[in-house]
Amino acid sequence: MKTFLIKRWVDNETFEKILTFSRFVSRDSQGSYFAFDPQRAKKNGVKAGEILELLKGLGVEITEDLEEEIRRGSLPDKDVEIFVKDGTLYVKSYIYLYEKFPELKKFLKYDKLQKIFYTKPYNYVKLIKILEEKGSIYADSLSHLNERKFTYTLKGELRDYQKEALEKWEANNFKGVIALPTGAGKTVVGVAAIARLGVPSLIVAFTKEQVLQWRDTILKFTTANPSDIGLFYSEEKKIRPMTITTYQTAFRYVKELSASFGLLIIDEAHHLPAEKFRTIAEGLVAPYRMALSATPIREDGLHVELFSLMGGVVYSKSFSELAAKGYLASYQVIQVPVSLTPEEQQKVKNLLNLYKKLSNGKQVKELVELAKKGDENAINALKALNEARKIVNLSAAKVKKVKELVELNKGKKIIVFTQFVEQADEIAKEVGGFLLTGKMGKSERERVLRVFKSAPSGVLVVTTVGDEGIDIPDAEVGILVGGTSSRRQFTQRLGRLLRPKEGKQAIMYEIIAKGTPEEYQAKKRKSMGIDDLALL
Repeated sequence: MKTFLIKRWVDNETFEKILTFSRFVSRDSQGSYFAFDPQRAKKNGVKAGEILELLKGLGVEITEDLEEEIRRGSLPDKDVEIFVKDGTLYVKSYIYLYEKFPELKKFLKYDKLQKIFYTKPYNYVKLIKILEEKGSIYADSLSHLNERKFTYTLKGELRDYQKEALEKWEANNFKGVIALPTGAGKTVVGVAAIARLGVPSLIVAFTKEQVLQWRDTILKFTTANPSDIGLFYSEEKKIRPMTITTYQTAFRYVKELSASFGLLIIDEAHHLPAEKFRTIAEGLVAPYRMALSATPIREDGLHVELFSLMGGVVYSKSFSELAAKGYLASYQVIQVPVSLTPEEQQKVKNLLNLYKKLSNGKQVKELVELAKKGDENAINALKALNEARKIVNLSAAKVKKVKELVELNKGKKIIVFTQFVEQADEIAKEVGGFLLTGKMGKSERERVLRVFKSAPSGVLVVTTVGDEGIDIPDAEVGILVGGTSSRRQFTQRLGRLLRPKEGKQAIMYEIIAKGTPEEYQAKKRKSMGIDDLALL
C-alpha cells in the first residue's frame, strides 16, 4: 500500500473521511502517516477525484506513483457509464447501484456473467431522471441525442389547432400522442416538431407511399434540402438528419437505428402496439417522442401500451370541430340497405348457427388465441364466421347498389371501398373505374393514383390498401361496400373524403345487408356518432 504524510492536525470529521479510503499507520514529529486502502475506498464508494482533492487541501505531497495508485485502486470520478450496444442499453456501475437507487430494480437487470446492468433503450430518459434527481455523476455516451444539430426554418403558418397541438406536446416534455382526423395536417405538426428541436429525427410511416409523402411535406414546409433527408427502406438505406422508414424496415433494423436519433415520430400510431412493432419504440433511445393518429384508441385495449411508450394523448380535435372552422369538408353518412337473396340468407343463417355452436359463447378474440394453439372448434368457428361475412360482403345486391350510387353521383370523384380483391375487380369492370389493390406492384399503384388524381371525375375502387396514406383532396363521395366491424377502419375511410375544398359536401354511403350482423354494427356506430369514433 502506498503511504502518504499529513503534516497538519486534522479534526475528527476530516480524520473519519480519511479513514474511508486509508488506514492509520503511525504518528511522529513530522505528522500522521496513512496507507491508501483500495478495498476501503471501493466499499465506501469514494471516488479518485474526491480523494485527491481532499489530500491536496491538506497539503499532502502527491507523487505520480501515489496518484496512479489512487486512480487505479478507487472508484472513477463517475458513478456509472451509459452506452448502447447491439440494441441494448447498458449501465456500467462503479458503485453499489441498487443500494443507492433501489427504484432502478423496476426496469434495470443485472448480468452476473458480464457484471453489467442492462435494459431496453426506451428506458433511457427514466434512467437519467433517477440519476440526476439524486445528484449522481455519470458518463453518458448518448447525451448528443438531446443536442440541436441543425436549424431548419418552418415555411408558412401553422393552423391554430396545429399550434395548440405542438404547444401541448412541448409542455409534456416533448412526448405524447396527437390525435387529429385524417386530412387535418398531422404530418405538418410532425414536421414542425422536427424544426422545433433540430435533433436527428426518425419518422416511421406505415406504407412506402407515406414515406414519400413525409419527404415531400418536409421539403414543402421547411428550408431543408433533399440531401438532408434519408429514405431507409428496401434497397435504399440512408441515415440523414431526418430519416424516414417503414414499420417493417424499422422492426428489422431496430438494432442499427437504436442510438442514432433524438426524436422518434410514429405515424399511424395505432399500429404500434402490435407485438412486433412495439419493439421499434422499445428499441430506440429517442428522448423525444411524438405519435400521430386519427384513431389512437384501439378496441382491443392495446392503446394503453402505446401511451406508455410514447407519452399518452396530449391533444385531440374532432371531425365536427375542424369541419365547423372550415379545416375539413362538411359531410354526411348515409346507410343504404340491401337484401340478400333467399339462398344467401339461408347460407349465412346456417354458418352463423354453426359458429354459435362451435364458439360456445366465447368472444372472437378468445377464439383467435385458441386457434393459434390448434383448438379445432375455435378454428372451425372462425372459418364459419369468415365464410358468413364473405357471403354478406360479396352479395350480388351490393354490386348492383354500387352501380346505382355511381350513376346517381355521376360527374363527381368517387372512392369505392371493399375488403375483397375479387369484388374490387368486378366492381371496377362494372362501373368502368380505376382499380387499386395490394396485389398490384408499387409502380402500377402510383400510376393509377396519379391518373385518378388528375382526372376531373371518375371512380377509384380500392381494397384495404386504400385505408391509409391515400391523399385525394377532391374526392367527395365514398361507397363502403362491405360493412366493417372495425370502427377505426370506418373512420379512416371516411377521412379519405374530408380534405377541404370550396363548397365541398362529402358523402359516405354505407351499403348494409339487412338482417345480418353488419346491420347491428352499423346501428351501433351511428348511435356513437362520428366524433366518438374518431378516437377509436
